[in-house]
Amino acid sequence: MTTPTLPTAGAPAAPTAPASRLRQTLRVLAVLGCLPYIVLKVAWVAGSTVGIPEGSVLLDHPTMMIVANGVSVIADAIVVLLATLLTRPWGLRVRAWLLLLPVWAAIGLIAPIMVGYPAQLVVSLFATSDTSPAAAPVADFLDTWVFPVVYGGFIVQGLNLGVLFVLYARDRWGHVWAGRLGELPATASGPVLRACAVAAAVLALAPATLHLLWAGGMTWGLAPDYADGYDADKAVVDAMRACFLVVACLAGLALALRRPAGLRVRAVMGAAWVASGAAGCWGAYMTLVASMPQTDGGKEPTVAMVSTYAGEMIIGFLLAGCLAVVLSRRSRTA
Repeated sequence: MTTPTLPTAGAPAAPTAPASRLRQTLRVLAVLGCLPYIVLKVAWVAGSTVGIPEGSVLLDHPTMMIVANGVSVIADAIVVLLATLLTRPWGLRVRAWLLLLPVWAAIGLIAPIMVGYPAQLVVSLFATSDTSPAAAPVADFLDTWVFPVVYGGFIVQGLNLGVLFVLYARDRWGHVWAGRLGELPATASGPVLRACAVAAAVLALAPATLHLLWAGGMTWGLAPDYADGYDADKAVVDAMRACFLVVACLAGLALALRRPAGLRVRAVMGAAWVASGAAGCWGAYMTLVASMPQTDGGKEPTVAMVSTYAGEMIIGFLLAGCLAVVLSRRSRTA
């Protein structure tokens, strides 16, 4: 199979051979993983309350519920489109930016679920019953069966879409991440890119520290109701988000500085890709959620919470921009 050059100037890539049986299987599994989420969301848009217990806060704003669920259906439909694109010959003719942006967002949104939900299940084995994933506060929001069904589907999506994208990217841009960091030419980075990577790392200190402190039991900066209901599940999420921030910053610095020289480029780029997407996309999502009006003052996100979410978004997008610059420069010189 040929390895076309990254079309930085809009040139179409050469077509490839039909998808192998492995890729066809991965595509089917990725689509099947989308079905539980899509079916539930379509049912909720249609007015069904399946999986939503009586008195759930989700029923307080029906119009917002319809809009949010409609957007979610479109987002998961894009995953189906991506799984198809990554396994068809015409997929290699799609312009790079038109493909990479939605894949980066999809992987960034799914990766924390793939890591966080299994971690929550493990923690629940050692936590008391009132802090387990099946505890009563969760049942007030959604029926407990919804979470394993939906999150299980997300994990299936993420695994199969991730493998499909790695195979696709290897065929199309394998030369871009070949070698080790020390072998990258000086033109792959530069003073501006290094400054951005360092700035992102410095900015990440505040949100990463707050996430770790909250995970450790500190309640300063949390909304009163959120602090009162803080449990092991939320601690896992905060610890995980701090980890993604740290990984994103370390990978961004490694690419910008081309150090440690012995690290493989593909490993660093992969870490930067996933971690920056997780920080940026979940930061953007939580910032959007925090901006929604609250009727209960105890649930109103604090300045510290909103600043943390917005900081994650900015850091993730900034590091993703650094990665895009390295990829573009590398594709021109490889």
